[in-house]
Amino acid sequence: MENKQPSSEFGDSGFPAELEYQSGFGNHFSSEAIPGALPQGQNSPLMCPYGLYAEQISGTSFTSPRKVNQRSWLYRIKPSVTHEPFKPRIPSHKKLVSEFNQSNSSANPTQLRWKPTEVADSPIDFIDGLYTVCGAGSSFLRHGYAIHMYTANKSMDNCALCNADGDLLIVPQKGRLWIATECGRLQISPGEIIVIPQGFRFAVNLPDGPSRGYVAEVFGAHFQLPDLGPIGANGLAAPRDFLAPTAWFEQKFCPGYTIVQKFGGELFTAIQDFSPFNVVAWHGNYVPYKYDLSKFCPFNTVLIDHGDPSINTVLTVPSDKPGVALLDFVIFPPRWLVAEHTFRPPYYHRNCMSEFMGLIYGGYEAKADGFLPGGASLHCCMTPHGPDTKTFEAWK
Repeated sequence: MENKQPSSEFGDSGFPAELEYQSGFGNHFSSEAIPGALPQGQNSPLMCPYGLYAEQISGTSFTSPRKVNQRSWLYRIKPSVTHEPFKPRIPSHKKLVSEFNQSNSSANPTQLRWKPTEVADSPIDFIDGLYTVCGAGSSFLRHGYAIHMYTANKSMDNCALCNADGDLLIVPQKGRLWIATECGRLQISPGEIIVIPQGFRFAVNLPDGPSRGYVAEVFGAHFQLPDLGPIGANGLAAPRDFLAPTAWFEQKFCPGYTIVQKFGGELFTAIQDFSPFNVVAWHGNYVPYKYDLSKFCPFNTVLIDHGDPSINTVLTVPSDKPGVALLDFVIFPPRWLVAEHTFRPPYYHRNCMSEFMGLIYGGYEAKADGFLPGGASLHCCMTPHGPDTKTFEAWK
């Protein structure tokens, strides 16, 4: 079978200048890189078109209710099971945590803040540059989350990462990311986010060289759009602004290609002789996707006082308690504040949810100094926090 994409279209990274995407959040998508590659009328025929192999990837249990069931069918040149046995990665990573307990982490209610991390001079890719900052719960028990950060200056070479522990929400702060997935390719710039669902294999290329950013990982559940309640039918993040990739594939002999599997916070490797991005066609609602944060439509105060920060939720991961999230992804975008007789920066408060904050660009209105793009802060459950003294004095 021939790859019908012209080789002259791509640079060394295999990425064109512009990519085509499919629009919508939670849609059932269909895409084929070669016309006729998608089977019609059934998912797993006796013989798939072009001799492809049918393979399902499930993001939920088979028996989950239809409205929350997530799965996709991939039609690939070679099945992903064709690899050598997994072995512990050597050298081990030692900077990733997915099981939070007293043996590998400690509790600290003090307000914490980190300066931006500089990218190392020595070559380091996305995998080796990923490190855990905080978290709670257990990937094995399928409940909890982890917050990571990354620095990298080298594209992933002849390898792909697969996270068996949970979904990854990646927020680049510096440097674009060109990411190849089994469903196709996505380009992400600072100010955009990408979600890689649990189990998908992906590789990160760095077209601008050094890159850094933030990563939220959730165990046992998936990101979804928040309910809008009294806001009504429109506002916040619009479903149509979420973009999924279109099918693209590699068909080439890749001796020594390494699949790096993250499982229980540990890294394992398996060797195969082909690219995992050999999916010629696919359909389903379980798929990587990106979102441009500048398209977020915020709601805000028009008379007195601040709304709670939950009004700026882009994506949420619900827990088994109604109205309580396992994790919310919230942004504070540029916006007008027009309240009267109101203290303009965020109010002082204590919260039953822990808050991890990173700055992508600009300045944070509650911290006049010391909180720089690429930096981060952590305010744990019920720890008081709010504007610093200089900010308070300036707004009195």
